[in-house]
Amino acid sequence: MTPQEKILSVAKETILTEAKAIANLEQLLDQNFAMAVETIYKSKGRVIITGIGKSAVIATKIVATLNSTGTPAVFMHAADAIHGDLGTILKDDVVICISKSGNTPEIKVLVPLIKNFKNTLIAITGNKDSFLGQQADFTLNSFVEKEACPNNLAPTTSTTAQLVLGDALAVCLLDLRGFSSRDFAKYHPGGALGKKLYLRVSDIAEQNQKPVVSPNTPIPKVIVEISEKMLGVAAVVENDKILGIVTDGDIRRMLYKSTDISGLEAKDIMSENPKIIDHNAMAVDALDVLEENKISQLLAVKNGKYYGVVHLHNLIREGII
Repeated sequence: MTPQEKILSVAKETILTEAKAIANLEQLLDQNFAMAVETIYKSKGRVIITGIGKSAVIATKIVATLNSTGTPAVFMHAADAIHGDLGTILKDDVVICISKSGNTPEIKVLVPLIKNFKNTLIAITGNKDSFLGQQADFTLNSFVEKEACPNNLAPTTSTTAQLVLGDALAVCLLDLRGFSSRDFAKYHPGGALGKKLYLRVSDIAEQNQKPVVSPNTPIPKVIVEISEKMLGVAAVVENDKILGIVTDGDIRRMLYKSTDISGLEAKDIMSENPKIIDHNAMAVDALDVLEENKISQLLAVKNGKYYGVVHLHNLIREGII
């Protein structure tokens, strides 16, 4: 076996080991999980998630997922909690404690303190018979037979199992809340993902110039309008109604047939019934129209009147593509 073959073999074995453990989690789910989800959903407080070591890292990711899907959550490191950070926990908060063994010294100190506060305690542990598993109000079993680490030491499979249970919690809560793509956009306003969810045609068209000519505009002036507005197109408009469109491609095809353009007007070379989209449509929907029709520009309308232009380059620049 070559070094590269050995690397691929180890990688595949790691993936298969973790995949098997994750598939087994389905069999470990019980009423504890359902009741934990219902408790969080009905809670008037936040979700405080705590852990130590690699479990703490997983806790931060679950916190991020919950916050982004409508469930307020806060991370509290288990070691810091017993040195002053217990003040993070408020009266109505639900606490999730993550620990593979459920028997670490920090957990044994922390759990009774949480219980004294009368907060609901949810455990995510690979040992439901552990101190944490027995003390928790609801115990979510994240048991794995072995770590992907060949020495069965480094947290690998176990942390993946914790993460998956956290995702399952978040998705169940998302479903209960009827969390929509619009809600999602509120929490993800930045980046390409957010823009796909909130950016509208009007947001783009307003940034562009508005190339427009009348049906009787001479071709030389049409060329000037297209060139000055730098969108490769001009809408042919009369009484606020779009009659057609002239693109730089139309200009090239016209010149290919004849260089004598004297007497020609916009109406003579325009394409009738151009593709249009409402100004209030999502930008991602504009992309669908452009791709479906293999065009680069799309005319936007508002209340049936010419509003502006959306160019494929706008969508690329915004990261929609």
